[in-house]
Amino acid sequence: MRKIVMLSLTLLFSLAMSAADVEPQHVLEQTKKVNAWFVNRHQDPTLPTRVKRVRPSNLWTYGVYFEGLTALNDVEPKNEYIEYIDKWGNFHKWTTRNGVKTTHADDQCCAQTYLYRYLQTKDESMIKEVRANLDNQMATGRVDYWTWIDAIQMAMPVYAQMYKITGERKYMDYAMKAYGWSYKFFNKKDGLWWRDADFMPPYKEKDGNDCYWSRGDGWVYAALVRVMNELEPSDPYYKQLMKDYKLMSKAIIKCQREDGFWNVSLHSPVTYGGKESTGTSLFLYGLSWGLRNGHISGKKYVKSADMAWKALDSAIHPSDGFLGYVQGTGKEPSAGQPVTYDSFPDFEDFGTGCFLLGATEYYKLIKK
Repeated sequence: MRKIVMLSLTLLFSLAMSAADVEPQHVLEQTKKVNAWFVNRHQDPTLPTRVKRVRPSNLWTYGVYFEGLTALNDVEPKNEYIEYIDKWGNFHKWTTRNGVKTTHADDQCCAQTYLYRYLQTKDESMIKEVRANLDNQMATGRVDYWTWIDAIQMAMPVYAQMYKITGERKYMDYAMKAYGWSYKFFNKKDGLWWRDADFMPPYKEKDGNDCYWSRGDGWVYAALVRVMNELEPSDPYYKQLMKDYKLMSKAIIKCQREDGFWNVSLHSPVTYGGKESTGTSLFLYGLSWGLRNGHISGKKYVKSADMAWKALDSAIHPSDGFLGYVQGTGKEPSAGQPVTYDSFPDFEDFGTGCFLLGATEYYKLIKK
C-alpha cells in the first residue's frame, strides 16, 4: 500500500511540475491550429498526392496524419473530424493501399485509423479487408518483412489492434515474431535503433558516431506506446515492450538539444545538426505517455517533455499554423535538407500527424 501511495505522490509531483508554466488550453489551441492549416490545404482527403508521381491518399504519409487526427478527436471530439476520416476511409473502401495481398508495412499504416473507426461504429466493412490482409501476410509463414524500423510503427499497432478487437492471440504472436526479427537493429547498449541494415556497424557518421536517425527512432518509440495501449500490463509481451520503452526513454533524453529539439542524427550533431520537428514530436508523444501513466518519473523526464513542447510551440507559424523544421521523407539525416523554420517538406501530412500525436498526449499529461 505504501508503495502505491509513494508512486501516486511521485506521479502527482511530476504532473504538477509539468503543468506549472504551460496552459493546457494553449496546447490544445495550438494543436487545432496546426490541424486546421493542414485541412485548409487538403479539404478533400480522397485526392491523390502528386509528389514526383501520383499516389493514392491511403499511403503511409496520410495514414500517419490520420493517426494524429484520431488522437485529437479523442481529446476534443468533433463531427468534422469524423466526417473527414469517413470521407477518406469510405473512398478507399477501408482497404489497405495496394489491396489485400500487400505485405508492405507502409501500405498497412492506414488501417490504424480504419480499426479506430470500427471500434466506434462496429461497422464490419471497416475491418473486413484489413483482417483479410493480415491473415494473408501471416499465411506466408514469413516474419522478415520489417526490414526498416519505420515499419514497426506503420504495421505493428495494426496487429495489436486486431488482437484487441478479435481476442485472437495469433495477431499479437505474429507481430512479436516480426518485431523480434527486426530486433537486430536495436542497440541495447545505447538504447537506440539503427534505421536498417545499411546503418549498422561498421557504418559510422563523419565524427565516428553511430547513425541513429531521429524520426526512425521516433517511429519505434511511438509504436511501443501504441502497441502497449492495446495490451494488458500483465501480458508478457507488454512487459517485454516496456523494457525496451524504458531503455529508449533513458537514451532519448540524453541526446536532447538545449533548445528542446532533437537533431536528425541523435548522436552526431555535426551531421546535419539542427532543429527537427517530427522526431521531436514522436519523442514528446512517448515521454508524455510514460509520465502520464507513471512508467517514467522524475524531474529529468518532466523537463524533457516540457522542453520538447516549448520547442514545437516555437516552430508553429503564428500567422497560419504552418509547422516549421519538418524533415521531408527519407531514411537518414541527409534527407530533405535543409530543414528550417520556413522550409516546406515534400509531404506535409505525416509531419502534421506526428505533431498531433505528441501535442495531444502532452495536453493530456498537463491537463491531468
